[in-house]
This record gives sequence, structure tokens and C-alpha cells, in this order.
Amino acid sequence: EKHSDIAIVLMDIMMPEMDGYEAMRDIRNQPKHRNLPIIALTAKAMKDDKVKCIEAGANDYLAKPVDTNKLLSLMRVWLYR
Repeated sequence: EKHSDIAIVLMDIMMPEMDGYEAMRDIRNQPKHRNLPIIALTAKAMKDDKVKCIEAGANDYLAKPVDTNKLLSLMRVWLYR
């Protein structure tokens, strides 16, 4: 199966062409990726931005600049569930 070796996705929200929200919705629409952990990374840090990320399919959210220790901690949480 194509892409079956993907363990986690770090999704930037601000991308050209397709934004991270649309990309996460596309990932979630694929049955094989419904349970794939997605951590959204965004320069926007407003409260409703987190809600928007979760609604689009993210499991978690980190505001930029990313704290490396927080990112590693979140990755451990989602990779070993």
C-alpha cells in the first residue's frame, strides 16, 4: 500500500496552492489515513485557529516559533498511542 510507512504528519498551515486545512481534510478523507496523527504548525496563535485546525483534522496544534521540546513531546504522545 502506498504511503503505509507514514507514522505522523507535521502540517504547516500557511502553504502556497493548498493550505494546511485543506490538506488535512484531504488526508482525513482517505480511509487508510483516518487515524494518522497530524500535528498542525501555524504562525497564527489565536484561540479560534486551534479550533479550526482540530476541525480540519489535526490531532494537535503548535504555534510558531515551534518549541522543539514541546514538538518532541507531542510527537511521543501521538506516536505511542
